[in-house]
Amino acid sequence: MLKIAVYGKGGIGKSTTIANVAAVLAMKGYTVMQIGCDPKADSTVLLRHREPVTTVLDLIRERKNDFELEDMVKKGFAGVLCVEAGGPAPGMGCAGRGIIAALEKLQEKGAYDFYRPDIILYDVLGDVVCGGFSMPMRKGYADKVFIVTSGENMSIHAAANIAMAVENFKNRGYASLGGLILNRRNVKREEEKVQELADDFHTGIVSALSRSPLVEDAEEMGQCVMEAFPDSEMAEEYRILAAEILKVCKKEADDGA
Repeated sequence: MLKIAVYGKGGIGKSTTIANVAAVLAMKGYTVMQIGCDPKADSTVLLRHREPVTTVLDLIRERKNDFELEDMVKKGFAGVLCVEAGGPAPGMGCAGRGIIAALEKLQEKGAYDFYRPDIILYDVLGDVVCGGFSMPMRKGYADKVFIVTSGENMSIHAAANIAMAVENFKNRGYASLGGLILNRRNVKREEEKVQELADDFHTGIVSALSRSPLVEDAEEMGQCVMEAFPDSEMAEEYRILAAEILKVCKKEADDGA
C-alpha cells in the first residue's frame, strides 16, 4: 500500500490536481483512496459530480460510533474511494482534530483491510503545518510528501514551510519529501523561483502543470478533467504527473530495498 500526502497552500489547485491524479491511477486499475484533510471537505467533490461525502467528524458528532465503513467511504469516478475528514464549526475547535479523528476512525473501522487500497492520497491544507495537519506526515501514515505550488510568493512561502516541517521530522521515521508539483499561474520567473525552492531542500520539480481553461470548464461541469476531457492535453499532463509520482515512490522503495 503506497501512501502519499499532498500539501499546498489553500487555493493553489491542490485538490483538483489530486482528484485528477487519483482518477488517472484508478483508470490504470489501481484501487485508490483519496482522503480529504481540509475542513472545507471539498477534496473529492469533482470525483462525485459535486455530491458531498458526509465527513467523519459529522458522523462522529451525530452518531458517536454508530456508523459503518460505508457511511465514511463513498465511491467516485473510476471507483476512487472518497473520504472527507471534515472540521469543527467555526470558532468551536481545532480543525486539525478532524484529520486525527478521521485517520484513527478509518483504522478502527478496518477500512484499509476491507478495501485494500493500492494507493492512498491524503489531500492536506498547507497553510498550517502543525498538530493534526502534520498527522499524515507521521510514521505509519504517508510514505512520501509532495507539495503543490505556483511561483506566487505566498504559495512559495507556504511550500517552504511544509518542506521545512518534513525536514524537521525526517529523523523520526516520518514521510520524506518526494518533490514539488508546479501548478503554473504564469507569474514572472515562475519556474526559476520554484526551482530555487526545490534546490534549497535538495529535491526536484516532479512535474509542471499548465494553466488551462479546461480545468475550470471541468469544474463547472462538476467533474475532474480526466472524466470531462480525457483526450485533452491537460489530461495527458495529469497522466504524466501520476507516472512521475509513482516513479519517485518506486525509486525510493528500490533504494531502500
